[in-house]
Parts: sequence; C-alpha cells; structure tokens
Amino acid sequence: MAKSSTLFVCQQCGEQTPKWMGQCPNCGQWNTLVETVVEKKSGGKNSLGGEQKPVDTKAVVAFGDTEHKAQPQERISTGIGEFDRVLGETFAVGKRSGGIVPGAVILIGGEPGIGKSTLLTQMVIEMVESSSKILYVAGEESPSQITLRINRILGFRGDKNTDKNLQEKTKKLSTRLKFLTSTDVDQLITYIEQEKPSIVIVDSIQSLTTEDLSGAAGSVGQLREGTDRLTAVAKRFHVPIFLVGHVTKEGEIAGPKILEHIVDAVLELSGERTGQLRLLRAIKNRFGATDEVGIFQVNDVGLSEVINPSQIFLSEQGQASVGSAIACVMEGTRPLLIEVQALVVESQLAMPRRVGRGIQLSRLQVLAAVLQKHARLPLGTADIFVNIAGGFSVQEPAVDLALCVAIASSFKNKALPEKSVYIGEVGLLGEVRQVSYADRRVKEATRLGYEAVITKQTAPTVASLLKKLGLS
Repeated sequence: MAKSSTLFVCQQCGEQTPKWMGQCPNCGQWNTLVETVVEKKSGGKNSLGGEQKPVDTKAVVAFGDTEHKAQPQERISTGIGEFDRVLGETFAVGKRSGGIVPGAVILIGGEPGIGKSTLLTQMVIEMVESSSKILYVAGEESPSQITLRINRILGFRGDKNTDKNLQEKTKKLSTRLKFLTSTDVDQLITYIEQEKPSIVIVDSIQSLTTEDLSGAAGSVGQLREGTDRLTAVAKRFHVPIFLVGHVTKEGEIAGPKILEHIVDAVLELSGERTGQLRLLRAIKNRFGATDEVGIFQVNDVGLSEVINPSQIFLSEQGQASVGSAIACVMEGTRPLLIEVQALVVESQLAMPRRVGRGIQLSRLQVLAAVLQKHARLPLGTADIFVNIAGGFSVQEPAVDLALCVAIASSFKNKALPEKSVYIGEVGLLGEVRQVSYADRRVKEATRLGYEAVITKQTAPTVASLLKKLGLS
C-alpha cells in the first residue's frame, strides 16, 4: 500500500527538507520552501534485507542488438537555418543534415516577450510542409490567440509567397496542426501514445500539472514530474518535444536547475527587448555543440534570419572613428566581425572607473594595466569605457588586440587606419599571442573587403603595433 509523506521543497534549487525552514540550506534563498506531498510506493526491497525486486529482461539490451540502431539518424529540419545551426548537425554517409533529433526533448527559455513563442510558431509554419501531425499545447494562450499570431506572420510575408502558396499552407495548417487546451500532463501523454504526432510544442512547461502530486502548477515537484514523464514518452515513440520555460528573477531558465539535467538540450533566446537583435544559444546540447549561436532580427514577420551577421555588429559610419577598432571573433564555427568602441577621458574621481559592456570587466582591467606597463600609456588617472557594438557579448581573448588599439586611439585622439582588422590575444608581458581558427578569421575579413589584417605575424607585441600606428 502506498504511503504519503510531507516534504518541503525549495522552489529555487529543488532541495528537500523534512520540515519548513525560512531559508533554504542549499541555495540560501528566503521563503522558497513549499510543502509537497510525496507518495511512497511499497514493493521491492534492497539487497540488505528480504526479497529483491526481479529485473525486467526487456530492460536489458545486448550491445550487438544496438549496433544497427547506432547509425547516425537523419535530423528533422525546422525550416529555419539559424535554428538548425544551434540544434546541431549529423554527418551521415554522403549526407549532412541539421535540425531536431527524433525523440529529443528541448527546453527553450528567455525573458518574457523576447520571442520564444514567435520563434516556435514560425517553426510550426515551416514544418507543416513535411510533418503530418503537429501538436501545440496551449497552456497560456487560447487556440484563437495562437491562430491570430500565425495569421499575422503569414500576412506579412508579402512577396515571399504567392496567394496560391499561402492558401496551400493555410490549408495544411488547418488539417495538420492540432491544439490541446488541457494542461494535464497525463492527458497529453495519452494523446501522444494514441496519435503519435510528428512534433509536440508545450507552451509552457510551468502550466502542466499531474493529479498524482498536490503541488501547484509551476512548483518544483510538478515541473520535475511532468518533464520526466514527457521525456520518457518522447524516447519511447521518438517524438521530439519542445518545452517553453520561463525564467526566474535571477535569470535562470525554467526555475530550478534540475530540469536542465532531464532534457536533452537547453536553448536560451536573449537580447534587449527594445532592440532588434535576438541571439539563440545552446547552454546544453547532447546532440550538438554548445558554442554555436543563431542570430535573428525582429521585424514585421516576427524573427527573420540574419544572413550576414557581421553587418549587424559593424558601425554604419563610412570612415574610421577615434576609439573604434574591428575584431574578428568565433561563435562556434562561424567567424564574426565586430566593432570595439573605447572612450578614455580624464577621471574626476580618486579611483578611476573601468566600465565594460559586452566584455568581462576583469579582462578590461588587465589590458589597461598592460598598456600602462608595456606601452607607457598613462592610464592610471583616466576613466575607460568600452562597448561592443550591436549588443554582442564576447568571451574569447581574440578581441584583446582590438581592445588595446581602441583604448590607445581614444587616449591619443587619433583614428586607426581604415579597412583594418585586429586579431590576437594579449598576454601580461605585452606580447600578441596566436588564436584558434586564425586562417578562417583572416579569410572572413578579406571576404568583407578589409585590406589589412593585423595578427601575431605582423605585430609581435602591443608596444610595436602602437608605435607603428603612431599611438605610443
């Protein structure tokens, strides 16, 4: 007979305690413990005493039986190239495919209003051509509201689709796209088992509940149990499932971190809500790389792919400006040209400021010290402000050289040569170090019309480069 017990579960980290506490002992957050009733199932015993539970022979699979199943599976394309890039690619014999792995459970999160539902709606419109059944679980919107969004996206496509093509796509949507308004996860699983849809979209995972647990929708228990059950049915029937997850006030996707261990991929859609740029990154991906990025631009259609991302991050000015330098960074396998802007002014404070947007502050402080020590630039009494144009964030050190020359340019009030790109890591001794994928970066800069590419070969040290540019 099943017995029930009461536990208090932290809504932030998933920590369980037998009694209520004001502060979570694991994450330190206050007032996050919520009472949850847990059913204990009676049955098999462990090896320390009595009868043991028999092993299901069907659960044991021989290695030889899996060899023919281990061949690379053809992925399902979303119809959106940038989306497929982030999800990953499979290289089968003589064929290359990118997109969704059958049976994968993908969690996509982001700030409210960033475009999660819009992106998935566009994916539905593209995939309706090749998918016989698409299930959209409307947990937060009514089917009529989702239909309005679909019609808005289709209506703004203009010259890309003729009236005949629009009619055909609308007809396919009316027959192949189904909405499920129930938020009971068990009813959803029953539908998947009976109808076996090609793809399932759950918007959002916080809205799903199961009657087996007493917690409210969005609680840790409901989130974990619902995701566990959906993952099991996805693997059993090879049905890919997309889960839309909200973020907490700290910015964590879908509340507790425990969901990230259950699903196959965690994607994050980010960007400034007032801006037009959206970046899709993979935080976790069992079937692809986590360093790829998909770049989208907000317009009347919704989110459109950016064909040439470098143009987004480069200045629209036609001539060189003081404090501006061009760098080439890698996002996965894609080289991107970005503009590094620096502003150096005399400080009015006892402790000069170092402010960086899109770059690590500690990196800025180190490079300022290197310039002061090895290039003899008196930056100790100056405020330094650095910005990566376009709202882009840079983590790799290949931007160091561009950052140094931009700071020197602003300090000396002298513009850098036009059509120049600076690629290199700067060490504590002032030396310029080689970076990965150097050939690919140089090729991309040359393709975009840049005549001079400054690397370790042409500038062994920062001091020699600044002297050559007249900035020492």
